[in-house]
Amino acid sequence: MTSEKIPQFPKTYWREIELPAFKKLNEDITVDVAIVGAGITGITTAYLLSKEGVKVALLEAGSVLNGTTGHTTAKLTAQHDILYDELINHFGEEKARQYYDSTSSAIDFVERTMNEKGIDCDFSKEDAYIYATTEEYVDKLQTEWEAYKRLGIDGAIKDTIPFNIPAKAALKMSNQAQYHPLKFLRGLLDEAVKNGCAVYENTTADEIDDDDGQPKIITKNENTVTCNKVIMASHFPFSDKVGLFFARMYASRSYAIGIKTDKDYPGGMYISAESPPRSIRYTPLDGNEKLIIIGGEKHKTGQGINTMAHYDALEAFAENVFGIKEYAYRWSAQDLVTLDKVPYIGPITSEREHILVATGYKKWGMTTGIFAGHLLTDYVLNRENPYKELYSPSRFQADPELKNVITANVDVAKHLIKGKLEFVPKNPEDLQNGEGSAVMYNGKRAGAYKDKDGKLYIVDTTCTHLGCECEWNVAEKTWDCPCHGSRYAYSGDVIEGPALRALELLKEEEQI
Repeated sequence: MTSEKIPQFPKTYWREIELPAFKKLNEDITVDVAIVGAGITGITTAYLLSKEGVKVALLEAGSVLNGTTGHTTAKLTAQHDILYDELINHFGEEKARQYYDSTSSAIDFVERTMNEKGIDCDFSKEDAYIYATTEEYVDKLQTEWEAYKRLGIDGAIKDTIPFNIPAKAALKMSNQAQYHPLKFLRGLLDEAVKNGCAVYENTTADEIDDDDGQPKIITKNENTVTCNKVIMASHFPFSDKVGLFFARMYASRSYAIGIKTDKDYPGGMYISAESPPRSIRYTPLDGNEKLIIIGGEKHKTGQGINTMAHYDALEAFAENVFGIKEYAYRWSAQDLVTLDKVPYIGPITSEREHILVATGYKKWGMTTGIFAGHLLTDYVLNRENPYKELYSPSRFQADPELKNVITANVDVAKHLIKGKLEFVPKNPEDLQNGEGSAVMYNGKRAGAYKDKDGKLYIVDTTCTHLGCECEWNVAEKTWDCPCHGSRYAYSGDVIEGPALRALELLKEEEQI
């Protein structure tokens, strides 16, 4: 049962700062490079390119820094769960080391740039730990530690962690970091604008026309951005006619809460080896206070239990480990996971090198997103980069990717069929204020939400991407697709792709 402490509405701590506002694009423009998506990748790339004298336009469908970047736990680390032994087995030792080096470079970039530009972003060096509470995962940590040693990663195996958690072992990665991502990226955005980058908010990129070899972005308002290269940094690529990323990634949701406690925090960043995951870090708050950020509870988008239960589980964990003095924030995020766990960064296909993409960060976008900005910059400027092959979106290595392709698409088929056959016993008039649910409407399955004032919204729940039936997310008040992760507001508007078109609004009326 949801406690009385929980904040009524989701709110992320990182957005509690003033951010710049930009006008909507209302004319046709021509630039060297058009970047779609003003999150960590888009802003980093815009900064780096504009610094090189490239004429850049940055387009954002909503507000800058309000997507996944604004809903992170903001660990700046190359310790991306238990991963390096798997990378060695799949890609080989050289590419596993490249993964570590490339993601580690983001930490150096943030530290160097904040010092050069005077950006106050609550940066601190912290060791990162994966801890195990079972013998099975103690063995896995030991195997991962052997991978660290083979790759020359600075770390250690520890017996305990400084919390009321029955940890049997912990794997340390030394000299990682944490920061306030929006404070840092606001600084980069300011610099990009000074360098001549044009930024447009509330400007939705609808499609890319490149039939004549000259890419043009067509916006929803039918304005055209003509450019030499397009960079899709829009989380899920908004134009997916040739990349077929929906079949090569799956969407996963995770949750975070921010609490205050009377207990002292010993420093460091922590994540559990077992599932459901538990992530722990702190951030400075109001001078001498600390906000403890606890994350975890991942599941495939549109699948799983009542989503409020994930917040309940994190609250129970926080209460047990720290004791909650104040439950100040709660938020969730959506992450995209590639089939081999390495992001896609580069040309969308080998035949379309003028369209670049960055996606599939597997919840580790703080380092991967910054590195992606550097790699994309090198593509635009035709510079060599040793990491191009590792992150190429055109790669395909059958082991284990082929097995994962089959598994992922069987899962899609299961949910496609399940949604079509589902019996829905509820009618719109059964809903209470503030409640949403699948309902029967005019003899067919639909989705209904009644807001706190009694206004009723009824939508067709058939996802406009490939026709799966969306499920109600009670914690976020959204319709989520269990097949490919599209998300819609209760009014039907698209929140996250791959869908581009809104759900059909069947009825909207005030209740008397």
